[in-house]
Amino acid sequence: MRSYESKEELKNEIKKTFEKYISEFDNIPEELKDKKVEEVDRTPAENLAYQVGWTTLLLKWEEDEKRGIDVKTPSDNFKWNQLGELYEWFTDTYAHKSLNELKEELTKNVANICFMIDELTDEELFKTHMRKWADGATKTATWEVYKFIHVNTVAPFGTFRTKIRKWKRIAL
Repeated sequence: MRSYESKEELKNEIKKTFEKYISEFDNIPEELKDKKVEEVDRTPAENLAYQVGWTTLLLKWEEDEKRGIDVKTPSDNFKWNQLGELYEWFTDTYAHKSLNELKEELTKNVANICFMIDELTDEELFKTHMRKWADGATKTATWEVYKFIHVNTVAPFGTFRTKIRKWKRIAL
């Protein structure tokens, strides 16, 4: 997994990969947002719903810990061995929205994640055992907060961009 030397480097990578990812939806007509193609596992709406879901959870984990709430990862209603059900919940909760609404919500979440990065100290972001939610989210590994940010932004923006590009080649 990639490491980062500073908050700015992390935020720049998030912004760069996000802009590439989100721009892929610019030429998808709204009436095709739910179109399934055999070669791709998610529709455009499901693709965005997944991203909205994970970024929303990431922000919730941090906000709940700041409020003194015991954080349950990945969510209050799902355990790590229930990710399939969690992804269905993301689809049920978000995919009915328009592509523009989903893009706006994801854009807002990304901006809030960048704000969260600014609010964290370097120690909180780059050292282990600085957030209970980060410690509780992994059973065998010890992850710094920045790794959770990376795997919920930079990494999926890249892999899901590839998926939506493939969807566009087939469906458009």
